[in-house]
Amino acid sequence: MSQPALDKIGHYKFLSEPFHCDFSRRLFMGHLGNHLLNAADFHSNDRGFGMRRLNAQRKTWVLSRLAIEMDEMPPMYRHFFIDTWVESAMRFFTNRNFHLYDATTGQTYGYGRSIWAMIDIDSRQPVGLLDINDGAILNYVAAEKENPMAPLSRVKMTDSAVWVRTIDSNYNDVDINGHINSLKYIEHVMDLWPLEWYERHPLRRIDVAYVAETHFGDRLKFYREQVDSLTFNVRICRMEPHQEEEHEVVRTQLIFR
Repeated sequence: MSQPALDKIGHYKFLSEPFHCDFSRRLFMGHLGNHLLNAADFHSNDRGFGMRRLNAQRKTWVLSRLAIEMDEMPPMYRHFFIDTWVESAMRFFTNRNFHLYDATTGQTYGYGRSIWAMIDIDSRQPVGLLDINDGAILNYVAAEKENPMAPLSRVKMTDSAVWVRTIDSNYNDVDINGHINSLKYIEHVMDLWPLEWYERHPLRRIDVAYVAETHFGDRLKFYREQVDSLTFNVRICRMEPHQEEEHEVVRTQLIFR
């Protein structure tokens, strides 16, 4: 394998745009998540194992797990940096981390952890990571780079979860891979609480485990259980058109302040 021509750690600048902010004049979690995924895409494309190369071979990255933990969200009109790096790369999965901080003061806003899998677009089956560009991803593993946030949660749910909402999936939910966008689930889950809740309890951390794919036309059912006064678990199940059978697709845990 050739030696890496770029730094192992990617460094990208973003702006907290006003129309991407909520009532508190801080970035929506969904838009923040989009910036994280964009940083991951920039980093992998520049280093030879990104979507540009993969799509030409009928392969793609899919997000398996995601956790975001924020001290505070970037305020409106504030520039901030996202550093991203590959913590480890195994046969079928890779661990990628994120650090978010203010572009002017250097203040840390938060951190992220994620697990990604590579799949064949046609068969939807896993693909070996090391088969892409002569295992280029191994050149960019930065195992020594620290991420102080707690590990990803397994999001264990019990039978006490109760149904709270059912929605239809629509055009704006579907991403370039033809399934429901990973971050749309986060937006839909956060809509389960009223505005008044967020006025008193900003979201501190969210863990998401992606279990299965959902497609346009599927109905999504949301089940919620309360772990303690500020911690909730949510299960999302899908129902195919004209079917009543449910299949779990996502589990999330939200911890508020």
